[in-house]
Amino acid sequence: MTESESLPTTSASGEVVRREPRQAALDGLRDFQDLILTRLGDLGLPTEDVLVALNQRHALLQSTEHALAALDDEQRARSTYIAKMIMAGSVGLFDAALNYLWDETVIELRKRVIGYDLSYFYAVAETSQSRRNELKSAEDLVKLDDAKLLSGARQIGLISDVGYRQIDHIRFMRNYASAAHPNQVTLSGLQLADWLETCIREVITLPHNNVVAEIKKLLVNVQAARLDNNYLAQAAVFFKGLPGEQADTLARGLFGVYTTVGGEPHALDNIRELWPKLWPYVSEDTRFWAGTRLARFLANADQAQAVLARQLIDLVQGGSYLPQEIKVTELAEALEELLNVHLAWDNFYNEPRVARRLAELVGQHGSVPDNLVRQYVKTLVTVFLTNGHGEAKAANPIYLDLIGRFDPEQASIALRAFTDAEISSQLQRSLSRKKWDELLNMIDVKITSRPERELLQAVREFPGTPDKLRLDSGIKRYLAALPN
Repeated sequence: MTESESLPTTSASGEVVRREPRQAALDGLRDFQDLILTRLGDLGLPTEDVLVALNQRHALLQSTEHALAALDDEQRARSTYIAKMIMAGSVGLFDAALNYLWDETVIELRKRVIGYDLSYFYAVAETSQSRRNELKSAEDLVKLDDAKLLSGARQIGLISDVGYRQIDHIRFMRNYASAAHPNQVTLSGLQLADWLETCIREVITLPHNNVVAEIKKLLVNVQAARLDNNYLAQAAVFFKGLPGEQADTLARGLFGVYTTVGGEPHALDNIRELWPKLWPYVSEDTRFWAGTRLARFLANADQAQAVLARQLIDLVQGGSYLPQEIKVTELAEALEELLNVHLAWDNFYNEPRVARRLAELVGQHGSVPDNLVRQYVKTLVTVFLTNGHGEAKAANPIYLDLIGRFDPEQASIALRAFTDAEISSQLQRSLSRKKWDELLNMIDVKITSRPERELLQAVREFPGTPDKLRLDSGIKRYLAALPN
């Protein structure tokens, strides 16, 4: 029957009349409403503001057919909560209808997660380690709140960014305008129909993109068997083409899978192989996130997980991304060890190892905790000036690199290093004097204030040997003009 055809009915007098389809539908809804409201009244229950207006219900029913057009027969057959949504909407219970729509959306999201990779999803979606430990199987998905389910699905690419924003709005409305909680919000039929279409388009029927499919394949292979060299080479190429956010999400997921105690040895081996290949494409925020996760493990006395986290951080020389509380301790230890090996008889052999560790902790930006800056600069100047007998050839390029990362404050401290009695004593040796001149040339561009530049000029023009600088009255006047 088409829209233009009329529906036959019988009037109160027995006369056959014809009604337009829209009017027939409204009459049917009104008859049902009258029956229900009469029964509620007979029971002494409220009848005002219980059901949504008839025209809004009709608008919903008219629009649902268009919204459902994207579902195939199999998808429709399993959409129980969509059927309940339409039923609730037809009788005027829009708040309940919204609840059912959200139930259908959550069920579909969970199905997608289960079909992807649960351990990876949990590692991305749940940031609390204590709660993360409770999430292992598909049955545990109910323990994850809807906001984290939705956010995790977006992060691993199961829904799009645009879809996430739209679905998250529906989640908000479900919390504040549905039957889930008492409220005074009024919903319209067109709103509900639009939200139904959104959930179908952005969740139920949204196809996986190629990147998501490739990541899923990678995760399956990581946990299936030991990866061969050809596959690892292909993975490295794949990482290079990853969008930045996907690289971050993959890194966080692999980090979470690796730090879950009880992982299969071959899976851990695979992640160790992949981690250095992925690291160059991971953002600074995610790198610091890894360091923070290690700190949390330590703070919570999760020693086994802390050991695993540290393995990945050390694997990529990520010491500079450790939180300050860890970094201060380790950097202080590295400085002390570097000075000790420098003064030992086999320093040429041992210095490079400790210098590399120091460089790892400092990082490419030369970041040093404030309370260690002076110790750091003094130690670095000391080892750079050598013991006077020869350079540690393998360590010297590291020292040059670290001095090259000095900021103006650190350069100023290095300029005044001659005031230290131990460093001044070093400057009695010819090789150390040569290295001192090299140091001054390196920090020249970093010295910015007028008093410091005047001191630098005076040091360079000093007629005596640099070990005598600290005793010269003229140099002392320049030093007195500097801020502490």
